[in-house]
Amino acid sequence: MNRLALIIGFATALPLTGAERDSAVERGRVALTTRSFNPAVWTMTGYENAWKSWQPPLKEAPGAYDQAFRDHYGLHPAPYENGRLPMGLRQAQSLLLSNAVSYDCMMCHAGSILGKSYIGLGNASLELQAIFEDLGQESGTVRKTPFPFSNVRGTSEAGSAAVFLLGYREPDLSLRFKPLDLGLRPNLCEDTPAWWLLKKKKTMYHTGTGHARSVRTLMQFMLSPLNSAAVFAKEEAAFQDIQAYLLSLEAPKYPFPIDQDLAGTGHKIFAKTCTQCHGTYGANWTYPNKIVDLDVIGTDRTRFEGISPKVGEHYNKSWFAREKGADGYKANTTTGYQAPPLDGVWATAPYLHNGSVPTLHDMLNSKTRPKIFTRSFKTGEEDYDQVNVGWKVRTLDRGADAAAPAYERRKVYDTTQPGRGNQGHTFGDDLTEEQRRAVVEYLKTL
Repeated sequence: MNRLALIIGFATALPLTGAERDSAVERGRVALTTRSFNPAVWTMTGYENAWKSWQPPLKEAPGAYDQAFRDHYGLHPAPYENGRLPMGLRQAQSLLLSNAVSYDCMMCHAGSILGKSYIGLGNASLELQAIFEDLGQESGTVRKTPFPFSNVRGTSEAGSAAVFLLGYREPDLSLRFKPLDLGLRPNLCEDTPAWWLLKKKKTMYHTGTGHARSVRTLMQFMLSPLNSAAVFAKEEAAFQDIQAYLLSLEAPKYPFPIDQDLAGTGHKIFAKTCTQCHGTYGANWTYPNKIVDLDVIGTDRTRFEGISPKVGEHYNKSWFAREKGADGYKANTTTGYQAPPLDGVWATAPYLHNGSVPTLHDMLNSKTRPKIFTRSFKTGEEDYDQVNVGWKVRTLDRGADAAAPAYERRKVYDTTQPGRGNQGHTFGDDLTEEQRRAVVEYLKTL
């Protein structure tokens, strides 16, 4: 698929041209950065008192509290007006709570690299479980989550959440009191992909089971029991605009010097070994939208096997799948994981669908991948590995201490645990170290 194909595909998904499309993109940006689309579940007091749930206990709120809050939970400053709150949280109206706070898409789908915030960059620092536990506790709402929202920091159980919430909905999205048994498995350990990759893709999700031009698929995060079925139909037009905005996002450029001669050598190696799955780049780029069979890619199978066929069957009977009539944008079955485009790949560490590989160099040499590691979860220049391209990590001799607080245990990435394997994608193992370094240098240019 080249740029002409992209323009045609975009126009098909969004039948607008010129100023109309620009207007839709702007409306989508405003909707995404000013609204949450989920009812508020916390209070501003809960935000201000979240420190009271931190371990070890504090005697008083830390100084520069808003910054301390962001650092503790892996959230980032908003590059748009959001008051005191970071990306991912938003003050909202509520019939049940006064001075309420809600969460929005940017909790997972906006991150920071080298200290700069980007909408559309997956948040690889996020402490999702602690956010829901601590703000729920200090807001006096719900502290205990129905299943783990995250088992290791920087990842989420997003697929599990979709399965859980979909089980409480009839096909018309009216609520069920007794959930369907859709085979919930909360150890999928998912890394959040960059939104700017959607423009090249025909399918979405790590397994390629969703249609990349489906507006309704983007709305699944609204399945909170506090949202009625009528809300989905009401907000579909807003999400058409949001989709237009997502398809307009561009990857950030690598900000450090690049050895252009070495990158040129790497480009030639990449063209021989990587383009079949990841496509080509530049003015006349191509992208094959390829699903790589599990036995070929060899990566952890948990995410692929962890969402049962019953989920797709129920989804395909639902309002989500009937976007374009009876046949709609249905979920499909695949045989593995989708090889993603690599635009802005320098910024999207850690790698693989479960975030188990810290750097691009490790992606190209499976023998150097750390088995158990941790990192600062900060995103400054001092935390970034310019040589290997990714996050600096500290290798550990053993897994997390079972006696440590859960917040501390989730900082440890243990690749021996379910869903967290770092095996597979061994396609760079046969390269020499010089060739590997050249390919990494080329990847900085994408």
